Amino acid sequence: MIRIEESRDIATCRHLRRVVFIEEQGVSEADEVDGLDEAAIHLLAFQDDQPVGTARLLLKGVTGKIGRVCVLPQARGTGLGAALIRAALEVLRRQPGVVEAYLGSQSHATGFYEKLGFAVEGEEFLDAGIPHRHMRCAL
Repeated sequence: MIRIEESRDIATCRHLRRVVFIEEQGVSEADEVDGLDEAAIHLLAFQDDQPVGTARLLLKGVTGKIGRVCVLPQARGTGLGAALIRAALEVLRRQPGVVEAYLGSQSHATGFYEKLGFAVEGEEFLDAGIPHRHMRCAL
């Protein structure tokens, strides 16, 4: 059973991000820990009551930025990632004045986000040494 909720449990979100980004993908702690967690809306995804995914939403004017999206290896391929993005879009739709969602997708994952309504814009760039593309979705 998959459940996604807004959460202030930043420690659990950071733990999931550490496992995926720092330990699995080799992102430096300096790149992962950016000081923006306190100002963000956090989503936690649970599978059988165990936290297995997270996303972070930052609001800036009319744009909601979806970032720090991760799913633990054992929960990949279950539809949880797509459910997490759909939940993030719903949260952003409820924010006054927010009309678009923005994210920086790892380049290999752009097809995943395109299926959820995002469009690629601009050139590929490196973020924490990993190729990324900017993507937007109207809300």
